[in-house]
Amino acid sequence: MSTSTFGGHVNTALSKFADGRRRRRVHSDEFKAEAVAACLHPGVSIAAVAMAHGVNANLLRRWVKASESGTSVSTLATRPTVCATASFVPLQLPPSAAAPAPEIHIELRRGATAISVTWPSGAAAECAAWMRELLR
Repeated sequence: MSTSTFGGHVNTALSKFADGRRRRRVHSDEFKAEAVAACLHPGVSIAAVAMAHGVNANLLRRWVKASESGTSVSTLATRPTVCATASFVPLQLPPSAAAPAPEIHIELRRGATAISVTWPSGAAAECAAWMRELLR
């Protein structure tokens, strides 16, 4: 097992399985408290503190949020929990105001002649065919 220190506190313990695969790091309560405290200073970026402490910024944000809500950071799971009672709730959305269909606007100038065309976007293929014939 290897450990590294940051600011006098043990920050992680990383162990390996017998087959050489790495396991999830375990952070001490002191390390978590120190990292959260560093985030509470005005003008400090959570991402910068996370990089300085060698942890993922999303994990540190979770620790800060838990600290702000009064939850002990030591009781947080390392993975987000999913509520077992959550289920899909369909919502009936009001019909949106029918926006006018988008149109294709083309302005052509050839010599002294200028042409301005407005074409429905639903017939874009026909507009392209017309343009090919016109520009021959």
